[in-house]
Amino acid sequence: MEPIGEPGRYVGRPLGLPALKALSHPLRLQLLEMLSRYGAQTASGLAERLGESSGSTSYHLRQLAKHSLVREVPEKGNGRERWWERPPGPIALGPDTGTSDPATVSAARIVARQFEQNRARALDDFLRFGDEALGAEWMEGAVLNTSNLRLDRAQLAEISDRVVSYLGEIVEEYRDAGGPDARPVQMHFNAFPLVDPEHPVATGPTEQEKTP
Repeated sequence: MEPIGEPGRYVGRPLGLPALKALSHPLRLQLLEMLSRYGAQTASGLAERLGESSGSTSYHLRQLAKHSLVREVPEKGNGRERWWERPPGPIALGPDTGTSDPATVSAARIVARQFEQNRARALDDFLRFGDEALGAEWMEGAVLNTSNLRLDRAQLAEISDRVVSYLGEIVEEYRDAGGPDARPVQMHFNAFPLVDPEHPVATGPTEQEKTP
């Protein structure tokens, strides 16, 4: 799945104020997250996963599409319902480094905080439900890593650039390498398989979504 950027080193396409405002709605960020994690889905499938109405998810998907944050997948449509996906390429949940506009900076911070809350929930779901949903082999393959250092600003920036560059190489190497037992995986770095408490075993698209 394509990465979403985060606070700090903003890697990816920076978003302007209109796109940040569109994304600041909590449900819209959840929709973007679900498409990032699990691939193309329908408004109905997303509604089932998030406990929302299909009318609500359809409306908010259209708002995201206005800013090229999601797009339709015409070849998967069947005339009854649209399919949606994340366009390729990472986006940065922060303002352009040259932007000092207070409204843009404020909107970026709001979206980044919401993203961090979603990411924390994903890790919490893994820790709470991973043993039961995944089994020992998947749990042993995950890693939650923390390192503590004393650095100046230049050293921190250098390490951040090197880590992001290296992870980018790994992501490209494994992007299409998944086999029949592949699961959605998220790396922070922490790296752990995603667990959906509402769908603890089937973490991919729902059966309705598999049959366009």
